[in-house]
Amino acid sequence: MLDLEFKKKVCAYIDDNKDILFEISKEIYNNPELAFKEYKASKLLACELEKAGFQVDLGAAELETAIHAIHPEQTEGQTVAILGEYDALPEIDHACGHNLIASAALGASLALGSLKVELPGKLIFMGTPAEEGGGGKIHMINAGLFKGVDAAIMFHPSAIHTYTGRGGLAVTHVRIEFFGKSAHASAQPEKGINALDAVIQTFNSINALRQHIPNDARIHGIVTRGGVKPNIVPDYAAAEFYVRALDDDYQKQLVKKVEDCAKGAALSTGSKMKFEEVGLTYRSRKVNKALGDAFIENLKIIGEPIRPKPPGGGLGSSDIGNVSHEVPTIHPYVGIAEEDIPSHSTEFAEASISDRGQQKMLVAAKALAMTAIDVYTNAELVEKMKKEFNE
Repeated sequence: MLDLEFKKKVCAYIDDNKDILFEISKEIYNNPELAFKEYKASKLLACELEKAGFQVDLGAAELETAIHAIHPEQTEGQTVAILGEYDALPEIDHACGHNLIASAALGASLALGSLKVELPGKLIFMGTPAEEGGGGKIHMINAGLFKGVDAAIMFHPSAIHTYTGRGGLAVTHVRIEFFGKSAHASAQPEKGINALDAVIQTFNSINALRQHIPNDARIHGIVTRGGVKPNIVPDYAAAEFYVRALDDDYQKQLVKKVEDCAKGAALSTGSKMKFEEVGLTYRSRKVNKALGDAFIENLKIIGEPIRPKPPGGGLGSSDIGNVSHEVPTIHPYVGIAEEDIPSHSTEFAEASISDRGQQKMLVAAKALAMTAIDVYTNAELVEKMKKEFNE
């Protein structure tokens, strides 16, 4: 069949160009850049796409490090967007494996571009900055870059599990500040209003609230300011929380409950309170099963073992969730480690630069390119994925 011939060609292209992809992955890894500051990574990717003939807009959606690159060969048919992430985490750098995500997306795009003249439809590479809290994909949605896209596909490294994904939680980042009155904590404590007490009471109220929220909801936070010296009543204290839930509407209600906890703490301590949402809300993730099944079948074709994650356990959040409410989307996982290590850890960072991690990046690149071919050539799949999305 013609689609199998196309799939053999993209796999061969990726194998032939593996050294370039390894080099790009390692370059991004060795130069970690935080959200919206991925200048080296975005320029590196943009240059490779330009060399391959893509029409590249570096600085898309008014974001300096966002990339919107279109292959010039366009005909009637489906539009596939392949998404890459490349921002690092504070202090632990590429402990989420975004160097692998970027290089796999690039490899799949270049492989498809090499034979796009033979394929119908439109091919787009989207470099999406600031996944770790900045919501680059949301800015790109708001700029209209996902209009007309029929399928958005990307991969994410996992520890040992390879599977299509189990969805993701909606999340809002909130900052709570309390304003009290300073005084000598020993000589004249009665003249002070303790802002730190308000923060502690907020945590205690949230801990009590946890008994009455669903298992798929999460509230977790840190104290960002608790005072300056033990003998001074803190006149200012602050905390930040992530508020997550599987259902978007309930997540909004949960944010309001957290605000009520803070209001109660302010009232009981006599302090004043400021509550604000920081940045953009990430929506829950809709996994398109039809598209995900195609990805898994392609992994099987290239001989990659499928290892689903056991039922239960928690879920994370990503701005890919917002994309999944706009177009049929997949965000499958490919295992890169030999043991079940936690993500966002130094161990995971080491795995993302290991030889095994680099090889699994090639596997992901192949499966992404092959899945894009399915979207271009398989009308039955397109009908199923769009019907599922609309339902």
